[in-house]
Amino acid sequence: MELVTRNYWWPGVTRDIGRYIEGCNICQMIKNRTEEVAGKLKLSEVLEKLWTHLMVDFITKLPLVAGKDTILVVCNRLSKMTHFVVTTEGTLVEGLAKLFRGNIWKLHRLPESVVLDRGPRFVAELTKKLNRMLGIKTKLSTAFHPQTDGQTK
Repeated sequence: MELVTRNYWWPGVTRDIGRYIEGCNICQMIKNRTEEVAGKLKLSEVLEKLWTHLMVDFITKLPLVAGKDTILVVCNRLSKMTHFVVTTEGTLVEGLAKLFRGNIWKLHRLPESVVLDRGPRFVAELTKKLNRMLGIKTKLSTAFHPQTDGQTK
């Protein structure tokens, strides 16, 4: 900037020089990086058993057919085998838990992990409802409370 403005000046000189530098390939290659360099890539876990790790998503905004306008997609991460379950976009958490129990759990039992792109509150409610339907008692504890979870420590 200083070198150019020693001999030249025009309205918007600072803006124009900034644009030139941003577009200059050599300037971008020699410029110091201000952000931290990304760390090493982490390997994905090796999956061994079918239907223990699932990915769940919804296909929404479909044309209404027989009162249904959404598809629940449940995909096995190891084999990529997929179940498609028709439902409605307004299905509540309890309805989704029933769909999961009737279409996934009865065939493959409970998974070890489920990747779902809904919010944490939705996932927590789904887990509670599913546990209640399957007769699993969820007993929560607080951190550093050896009276309730001392055996696992």
